[in-house]
Parts: sequence; C-alpha cells; structure tokens
Amino acid sequence: MTQAVPTPSSVTGQGVPHPARQRVFSGVQPTGDLHLGTYLGALKQWVATQDEAETIFCVVDLHALTVPEAVDPVVLREKSLEVAALYLAAGLDPEKNLIFIQSHVREHSELAWVLNCVTPLGWLYRMTQFKSKSEARESVGSGLLTYPTLMAADILLYDTTSVPVGDDQRQHVEFTRDVAARFNNLFGETFVLPNATVPEEGARVMGLDDPMVKMSKSLAVTRPGHAINLLDDEKTVQKAVMSAVTDSGRDTRFETASPGVQNLLSLYGVLTGEDMAHVDAKFDEQGYGALKKALLGEVLATLKPLQTRYAEIMGDRAGLEHILSRSADRARERAAVTMQRVRDATGLA
Repeated sequence: MTQAVPTPSSVTGQGVPHPARQRVFSGVQPTGDLHLGTYLGALKQWVATQDEAETIFCVVDLHALTVPEAVDPVVLREKSLEVAALYLAAGLDPEKNLIFIQSHVREHSELAWVLNCVTPLGWLYRMTQFKSKSEARESVGSGLLTYPTLMAADILLYDTTSVPVGDDQRQHVEFTRDVAARFNNLFGETFVLPNATVPEEGARVMGLDDPMVKMSKSLAVTRPGHAINLLDDEKTVQKAVMSAVTDSGRDTRFETASPGVQNLLSLYGVLTGEDMAHVDAKFDEQGYGALKKALLGEVLATLKPLQTRYAEIMGDRAGLEHILSRSADRARERAAVTMQRVRDATGLA
C-alpha cells in the first residue's frame, strides 16, 4: 500500500517533548563581509538574549559550498574564523553559548541526507531563494536546491525551539517545520517543531545606496556604499554614510520622509535606543547633513569597540580555535542524541 505524501499545509506533527528551557539556534555563512545589518538584525539580538535561553550559534560553512565555483578553500577557512571572532567580539559569551563551525560536527551532514530522503521535490522547487539564485545561472548544482534540508538539519539537530530570523527567512523555518512534521508522521515522534522569531528592531536594515532592498553581503561586493561592513575603516564608513541616498528636500519626519531618509532615521534610532518620536524631534528642521553626521558618530561608536575586540581575538588564533573546538565537542554530544533517535526511528544500524 502506497503512503500518501502530506502537503505542507497538512502536516501537524508535534515533535518530541521540548527542552526544559527555550533553545535557540542561528548561524551565518562565512561568505562576504558581515555588515551593520547583520549586527543589528542578528548579532546584537543574540547578545541581548543569551541569558534567556540555551543558545547555539554556528558558522555555517557547509552552506558556502552550494555554489562551489565561487569557493576559495583558503578564503573559506579564514572567513569561518573571522565570523566566529566577530560573534565573540560582538559580545557572545563562549561560556553561555555554543559557538562552533558547522562542518566540525558531522551530524549536520548526516541528518541532512536523511531529511533529503523524506523531502518531496516540489517543496524544494517552491523555495524562494532557490528560484532567485538559480535564474541567472547556466548550471545549478544539487546543493543549491537541497540546502534548505541542510538548514533544517542545523535547526532540528539540537531540538531547537526558536530560530531568530528576518522576515525574508521565515519560509525556511516553515519549511523546517514541514519536513520535521513529515518525518514524525512517517517514523514517529522524533523532532521538535521550531518557531521563527523576528526581532522588533533592526531586523531589516536597508541598503544605503538603495533603500528599497535589504542590506546584503552579496550586493556589497559589487556596489561600494551599499553596506557598512563591520570591519570597515573610518574613512570607508564616512563615505558610505555621507553619500547615502536621501532626496532633494529636508523632511526628516519619519512618517512623511522618503525611504532613504526613513532608513537613516531607523538606523539612528536602533543604534541609540531612542524611539522615533525623539528622533523626529531631534532632527526637526535640521536637514539631512545633520542627520548623516549624527548617524556617522553612532556607527563609529558602535564599530570601534567591536573592531578592537576582534583584533584581540584574531591575534590569539590558538585561543579562538580552542573555544571553537570545545564548543564543537559539546555540540557533538547533543547532536549524537538526536541522531540516535533518528537511527532508531528509521532502522539505521
């Protein structure tokens, strides 16, 4: 008898009993340079909540291989350490968090294969990012199609209950829930079904050169002034802020300002912690020059201590690698528990 394939709208598995505390998982690819949007939308949020839950933050280097033609092995290894160092420089405490490189825990790859086997092909073809990333390519590797199952494995491996994401990443968490529920339906209650959480502030920082698109690592490579990278020097930051797109007017009221000015006002508010009413009042009738100069000061004040701490961490490579190795060992212990459930459920030896 052939078993029907459940559709995303019909799967309802509830997962295994949840961890006693909320468990958070997130990660960043070691491609391109981390920018201010990454800091405000991810790193800063992670640091603020690291005492409230069990937290697992990964450098997802396996995801970088989805476009192998763009991979330089030496650069990938260096960038993986760079991202881990920025995690720590931003304030993540290795005593409170697991901070490790994805490929150092082999269970990520093992679980990804199992999930590939239970994921309907149609679900993968519907993923928005696959459509956008594959359109301009003559040849597309299978990894670009199946990377959502690797992302699902990253999340499900640790009985994650919460995944902090931007609005544009919600689909991946929904996909993860669907795959986990399908597995649970086929093989019995094995996985916790995670929920997406979107930060209230800083979740969507727009490009300085185009306020209609989200600040992006990939766009920053080809468009100088699009983003403020976390390791940019003062001169580069100044040029990016002072040349940011505004308009020909002087309106600095958030509700009526142009998108470019709204982006600058939002950035200032998030960096200072001031609500928009105070920001509006502060820059009323002052013009865009005053707004940009004030924003520049806040950006530099944010980046300077982070860059100082980053230099200290990268100056002690052995210390950094020890932190990552110790966290990977602890992550492996947790991952092994989940993989044993998967093996028991599927009959793998």
